Amino acid sequence: MPQPHDSGDAAELDAIAAELYAVTPEGFTAARNARAAASDRALAAQVKALRKPTVAAWVVNRLAGEGVLSEALELAAALREAQDDLDAAALSRLGRQRRQLVAALATQAVALAKEAGVSVSSAARDDVEKTLNAAVMDAAAAAAVMTGRLVKPLEAGAFESTDLADAVGGSLPGAPAPPARDDLAERRARKASEKAAREAERAANEAERALAKVDAQRAKAQERADHVRERIADFRRDLERLEADASVAESELEKLDRAHSEAAARARTAAKDADRARRDLGD
Repeated sequence: MPQPHDSGDAAELDAIAAELYAVTPEGFTAARNARAAASDRALAAQVKALRKPTVAAWVVNRLAGEGVLSEALELAAALREAQDDLDAAALSRLGRQRRQLVAALATQAVALAKEAGVSVSSAARDDVEKTLNAAVMDAAAAAAVMTGRLVKPLEAGAFESTDLADAVGGSLPGAPAPPARDDLAERRARKASEKAAREAERAANEAERALAKVDAQRAKAQERADHVRERIADFRRDLERLEADASVAESELEKLDRAHSEAAARARTAAKDADRARRDLGD
């Protein structure tokens, strides 16, 4: 990356680089040389040192120039906050959003390149997606991408700050400053409180559902118990009635037994009298 002498030179070089990296890769060298020839000696040397971008880098620069990367960078901030807070649910949701967004941006990038007459190979498209993904995952990579002055693609987790400087034509902007420790601690404490509140609310809802379930089960058990008690009462009434009937029957049976005994005695006496009468008749 060319090193300008002061902030004025840096701003001027960056402005020139941004214009040049908007030119298609095929026309870059001629445009760079023409601009260097029109600059003073010190600036011309720096312009001349600007490297031709790869197709993938140019495509990402085109996206940055079209102003369509703001959504990706908003997602990047949300994703990094979720990582800081170790919010697994948010990480999973934002991860899906990131993949969908990166794929959509890559498709848009290929379409923009086609409109400009630049063909994007499958390998270059992969590099575009890797670069966009790096911008979403890393604040410093996002800052580099938003310059619109990339000369080569990036890949998340595969670069150091020196690699970023080498990937940008002109000066490399600093990554957004991390939040102060107190602010970060306060945000994490708030997140922890919100999470605790959500968990408490969820526990309360689960307890209410469990109580409602037990209440329903108890109501059914009460209904069964009442039914059984009613049947027992019916059985007791039937038993009392049957016992009364049995008592009446037993009394009747006792009377009949006495009548039977008396009738049997009379029958025996009558039989003896008949036998005696027959004997007397024979004699």
